[in-house]
Amino acid sequence: MLSGGKAGPHKIQGIGAGFVPVILNKNIIDEIITVASDDAATVTRAMAREEGILTGISGGAAMWAALQLAGRGENKGKTIVAILPDSGERYLSTWLFAEPVE
Repeated sequence: MLSGGKAGPHKIQGIGAGFVPVILNKNIIDEIITVASDDAATVTRAMAREEGILTGISGGAAMWAALQLAGRGENKGKTIVAILPDSGERYLSTWLFAEPVE
């Protein structure tokens, strides 16, 4: 919704309630980065495999967006912070971790 897209089904649980809260102050938002479900899932699995960070797919989406920001030339040498809002424990038996993470 915030990205200007239409509300609808997607695989990123925890993101996109389908409405914009009336208390949201849009003046403090610099940018909205849209993340595809497949990109979020890929990063979620990579964090588990490479960093030992077990997060949910919304955490993978947050990290994917942070990596996009970090890769921009104007952000070279800057610190980018991503908040991972969920544990991946509840997703271990879902499609997200259907394949073993090696």
